[in-house]
Amino acid sequence: MTTETATPAADTTKAAPPANRLAGKVVLVTGSTRGIGRAIAHACAAEGAKVAICGRTKDDLVAVSDELQSMGAEVCAVRIDLSDYESVIKLVDGVHRAFGRIDVLVNNHGLLGPMETLMEYPDEQWEKVIDTNLNSTYWVTKEVLGKMVPQKSGSVIMVSSGVARAGRANWGAYAVSKAGIECMAEVVSDELKDQGVRVNVVNPGATRTDMRALARPGEDKAALPAPADITNVFVYLASDASKGVSGERFEARDWVGRTDF
Repeated sequence: MTTETATPAADTTKAAPPANRLAGKVVLVTGSTRGIGRAIAHACAAEGAKVAICGRTKDDLVAVSDELQSMGAEVCAVRIDLSDYESVIKLVDGVHRAFGRIDVLVNNHGLLGPMETLMEYPDEQWEKVIDTNLNSTYWVTKEVLGKMVPQKSGSVIMVSSGVARAGRANWGAYAVSKAGIECMAEVVSDELKDQGVRVNVVNPGATRTDMRALARPGEDKAALPAPADITNVFVYLASDASKGVSGERFEARDWVGRTDF
C-alpha cells in the first residue's frame, strides 16, 4: 500500500456546496486518476470522506493524492492493474487495513476499446475490454462486499453508459460490458436487499473526458459538462441521504446544480 499531483484541481463550480455529507466515510474510487473518477474523488474529499484511489501510473496517483491531501483529506493511493484478481484482493484488503472499513465503492474504471463492428472486432481486444470493464468490476465488487456485508452497511455505485441500455453500432465490447455491469447491479441489489448494502447505477451521460473525445472526435467539447459538474449524484448515493435506495438507475445530468440532498 503506497500513498503515491500534476494537473490543477477539478473544477467544482456546478457541484452542490460541500456540507460535510461524507464525514467519516471511507470511499474507494476506481479509475480515479483522471476524468470522472478524479472529479468524484475530489467531490468526496470536499464532503469530508477518507478517499482511496487506484490506477496504473505512479505519477498520476501522486498527483491526485497530493490534490486530495491539500484539501485536508486522508488518502490511500494504490498502484494496480485491476485486470489481475490477486491484485484486486490486495487492493481491497489494503484499503480496509488502512482505514478499518469501506463504506462506498465507486466502480468507475473502464476501457473504450476499438470503435468497430462486431464482425471486424479484434478478438484479443474484445477479451481485454470485457476483462477490464466487466470481470474486474465483478472482482472489485465481490471483494468489497466481503467487507460491507459484515458491517451491514455500504453503497456500491456502478458507472454505466447510455449504450448499456440502447446498444449502438461500433460500440462493441464497451456497450456489452456496460450492459453486463447494469445487470450485475440488479442481481447484487436483489441479493443484498436485507443486508444493509445498496447498489445503484449512474449513467454520466456525455461528459468532457478523454474517453469521450476518442469515441466522438468531432464533437464540440465546450458543449459538454466537465466531470466536476456531474458529481452531485455520486455524493448523494455515497451519503446517508440515499439509505434504502437500491437497484435504481440514475442520470447524472439530472443532478447538475442540485443542492437539495
